[in-house]
Amino acid sequence: MFGVGLLVAGKVPLLFKQIVDVLNIPLTSDNTVWVLAGSLILGYGAARVGATLSGELLNAVFAKIGQNAVRKVARETFEHLLNLDLRFHLSRQTGGLTRAIDRGTKGITFILQAIALRIVPTALEISLVCGILSYNYGWNFAAITVGTMAAYTWFTVRTTAWRTRFRREANVADNKAATVAVDSLINYEAVKNFNNEQYEVSQYDKHLASYEKSSLKIATSLAYLNSGQNVIFSSALTMMMFLAAQGVVNGTMTVGDLVMINQLVFQLSLPLNFLGTIYREMRQSLLDMEVLFNLTTHNQPPQDKPGAKPLQLNGGSIRFENVNFGYHVERPIFRDLSFTIPAGKKIAFVGPSGCGKSTIMRLLYRFYDPSSGRIFIDDQDISELQLQSVRKMIGVVPQDTPLFHSDVMHNVRYGRLNATDEEVMEAARKAHVHDSVMRLQDGYATKVGERGLMVSGGEKQRLAIARVLLKDPPILFFDEATSALDAHTESELMKNINTILQEKSRTSIFIAHRLRTVVEADLIIVLRDGQVVEQGTHEELMRTGGLYYSMWQEQASEAYIEYDAIEEKEGDTTPMK
Repeated sequence: MFGVGLLVAGKVPLLFKQIVDVLNIPLTSDNTVWVLAGSLILGYGAARVGATLSGELLNAVFAKIGQNAVRKVARETFEHLLNLDLRFHLSRQTGGLTRAIDRGTKGITFILQAIALRIVPTALEISLVCGILSYNYGWNFAAITVGTMAAYTWFTVRTTAWRTRFRREANVADNKAATVAVDSLINYEAVKNFNNEQYEVSQYDKHLASYEKSSLKIATSLAYLNSGQNVIFSSALTMMMFLAAQGVVNGTMTVGDLVMINQLVFQLSLPLNFLGTIYREMRQSLLDMEVLFNLTTHNQPPQDKPGAKPLQLNGGSIRFENVNFGYHVERPIFRDLSFTIPAGKKIAFVGPSGCGKSTIMRLLYRFYDPSSGRIFIDDQDISELQLQSVRKMIGVVPQDTPLFHSDVMHNVRYGRLNATDEEVMEAARKAHVHDSVMRLQDGYATKVGERGLMVSGGEKQRLAIARVLLKDPPILFFDEATSALDAHTESELMKNINTILQEKSRTSIFIAHRLRTVVEADLIIVLRDGQVVEQGTHEELMRTGGLYYSMWQEQASEAYIEYDAIEEKEGDTTPMK
């Protein structure tokens, strides 16, 4: 209340009127009126200082409240994005998404500041000015004031609504430009490999041109808005000053009254201008916040069913029962897919490209839910279980290895954040990557670069294997986990993985293109067109002479040709026996 009092005293120039009226007589150093005028001047100055101090104090108090609100919204939005399903993240555009979040959080800050620091004080000031003019000088001044505010508000709202579409177009162009820039930088190697720098620049510049065009419309329409507002206000000021001057001539007003009306009207222009600016910016902030809030309202993460229970693991058997699924309705992947993976066994899925091998992992991990059918772990339907409890029991080494832009130690420790350095190094040894890491300049403190671009594909895969070994889950899923390794390293790593699997009873699932990596599997399931066509051990499938046999023969032939080419290059033309 004290701050509001100072704000009123500083904003309303009542003291200024008294000063002018007091000074409107001959003055000497002996006049008591000089003492009174001096006191009024000091009081006016103190009120102005107090108003400024109270305003700054209000800013300081609001800073904590506003930033806390922004932090909460940003954190909740980030958490929401991380919880969204894979379908959303496969279709998102990172550049536009990050730009939208940034603008949205800034919009929230502005809305809160506008309400607390602008709208409420401005409404109070306008009410005081209108009340003083009406009470002291009659209805004509009040009518001009009300008419000016009505015309000013109408013009501002209508013009701002017209300008909003230009800002929306600028936002779209800005998002597209950011998306192109981020995609090009992420795929920097592809741009260089195909000499497409100019193409990427032209795509980026195309969206910048759209943004420039929209920005020019915003600037010119703003000039129109400001000009109209100035015409409305200047007209009102002219009429009020004419009426005040007429009152001074007629003797119904003093010079101090004229000065006070002038000051009141000028001070009224400031909040009116603020209101116009605030309305424009609030409309812009609401547009920016629209995208941010759409992320949380239009995209919902998978939810646990009411009463969902945690997974109670008892060996880790897995069963698919008449599962149907497709990423698109018109293109089904699985058609009544059924199979059983015994607990504690090493299982391999093989088959032609596009048969749905990797999709098995995505369904088991509940990145997606099947359109029909059920999936069980130890006879528990995973759709009835708590999602996090299912994912906690599964470790995945994906085909495309994701690494953070951090050091090697952090990337391996990500599998279990409370692991010690010694445990991280032991996992790296089991994954046959410890020696490679130690040969790096900074060892485990070496930065791997964004998406791991500063290490080789084979090292990335072995780091991913080390990470999942550190997690130590009872169910392991390897999706082409050795595809980037040479034959010798692959063989040694598979021996080590097999040893680890034998140490503990784990259910392990391998998706393999190179069949030689899964010949020791307890069960090999052959997929084609989203269905199981064969299953059995390597020897059983070879005796059957079906799809697995033909794939083995084809890969053996390719290996013979490759080996023969190497021998011929080295000068040995003796055929391989």
